[in-house]
Amino acid sequence: MNERRLESLDDLAPLASNVLEELKAQGKMIATAESCTGGLICAALTEIAGSSVAVDRGFITYSNEAKTELIGVPAGLITREGAVSKEVAIAMAEGALERSNGDISVSVTGIAGPGGGSEHKPVGTVHIAVAATGEPTQHFHCWFADHGRQFIRLETVKTALASVLNALKDAKSH
Repeated sequence: MNERRLESLDDLAPLASNVLEELKAQGKMIATAESCTGGLICAALTEIAGSSVAVDRGFITYSNEAKTELIGVPAGLITREGAVSKEVAIAMAEGALERSNGDISVSVTGIAGPGGGSEHKPVGTVHIAVAATGEPTQHFHCWFADHGRQFIRLETVKTALASVLNALKDAKSH
């Protein structure tokens, strides 16, 4: 299947609407903790009228200091594992959940490029985590093709929103 390439946040409006509808149906609030997307997940959600009933807050934790100061990611964890890692993504999601009124949170940390990648963590490497009250935190390790910074960031937002939607639907079926 040949999907059309995402060009802007507007392309994600249907998915963001679905996430908001599911949050509203379950009476839940979301918080975001974003590094490589710089607030685009929260922006996609809040672009939709009425989102305030389901969006609590977004943490833009682009720097390592922000990750530590705003959402409690241990500095030693960042030093040991690297900011772009499973462990840090999970700590970000759990920290955002703990420091918000959200019932579910999503975090993203990655390398959007250009540059900044390495042999072990090339440009396009992204870690996403979803934490929800009373549920185990989920982690997703993604490798997006290096088709430019905008492509990687929009694909990250799409994957993060889809991960939240799936987590909400899974929780509802329990």
